[in-house]
Amino acid sequence: MGAACRSGIIGTGFMGEVHAHAVRAAGGTVSSVAGRTPASAERAALILGALHAAASPESLIDRDDVDVVHICTPNATHAAYAKRALAAGKAVVCEKPLATSVEDAVELADVAQRHGSVASVPFVYRFYPAVREARDLVRRGAAGRLWLLHGSYLQDWLASPQTTNWRVDPASGGSSRAFGDIGVHWCDLMEFVTGQRITRLVASTSRAFADRPGNGGSAPVTTEDGASVLFETDQGATGSVVVSQVTPGRKNRLWFSFDGTDASLSFDQEQPDTLWLGRTAASTRVAVGADTLTTDAGRRYARLPAGHPQGYQDSFNAFVADVYDAVRGHAPDGLPTFADGLRAAQLTQALVTSAREGTWVATPVQDAPAHRAPITI
Repeated sequence: MGAACRSGIIGTGFMGEVHAHAVRAAGGTVSSVAGRTPASAERAALILGALHAAASPESLIDRDDVDVVHICTPNATHAAYAKRALAAGKAVVCEKPLATSVEDAVELADVAQRHGSVASVPFVYRFYPAVREARDLVRRGAAGRLWLLHGSYLQDWLASPQTTNWRVDPASGGSSRAFGDIGVHWCDLMEFVTGQRITRLVASTSRAFADRPGNGGSAPVTTEDGASVLFETDQGATGSVVVSQVTPGRKNRLWFSFDGTDASLSFDQEQPDTLWLGRTAASTRVAVGADTLTTDAGRRYARLPAGHPQGYQDSFNAFVADVYDAVRGHAPDGLPTFADGLRAAQLTQALVTSAREGTWVATPVQDAPAHRAPITI
């Protein structure tokens, strides 16, 4: 394969557009796009700048001019498309959740590992420069011993009882909605930055509205609008996260505070141009820029000087650029793989079980992703 990656995008909605922008930013080509129908693919090809509209997702996967398959479809379809793409020898970028069952996620992670395939899940919040700075500061010991890990991920796109979409239906979205959709992002970020793993959790879920539009009328809601989670880690820390898709005014507020014995680190995705560093003597808002960050990892992902905020699309572009770097045979640090997608599925299953049974539930800690390997700085 040449230096330019040729991509096929399955899915014609918002995420398909995000992926297409990232493909081009990484120097790739959108060779083909597929939707639910050939007509939707034709429309999307014009919008996404694709060279070809595929008749079906399956025909896109089988094309010779597609090196990387991007799966941006409803959750319940992910596993089947990812399996087919891996079997065809393609690199795969699969939107989370990797699968709506742990069993399917285990199979996909195993196949990707055995085949040596580049297979990634877009945990893109890892690619904010402030997040990489925080991770390196933790690795250097700047925070001391991390003992309290807490935060939230709040949205309001379902704040109206008249709003719905396919994610509300467990047949399409899976048994968990708010946590499975956004809570796993927070957990992935916590484990990525701190190097700690959740060993057990207890959760409570709730719904703001009992019914939403569906089936030509009103339909009962069976997936959660919000979740509150307490957890413990393999390094003795405790923590909590609150997740909601019905918090008016919060558009996409992923926030964390990782508190150590020497310092605490805080990040807010709605204000991505600063990293808050707190100490007992003073607190500092570190401006995010190639000229102001202090760690190699932070500077690597800072494309602009301080005062020029990088946002979600920039982070997604950086993620896809690292995926394509891996396709070319390199090993970018911190690239989220199908093993991380499996981890998210395990945490989601633990949350569903805990909320149903009202008990603490243990989560696996073996097979830790490569980003937890010891390093020397």
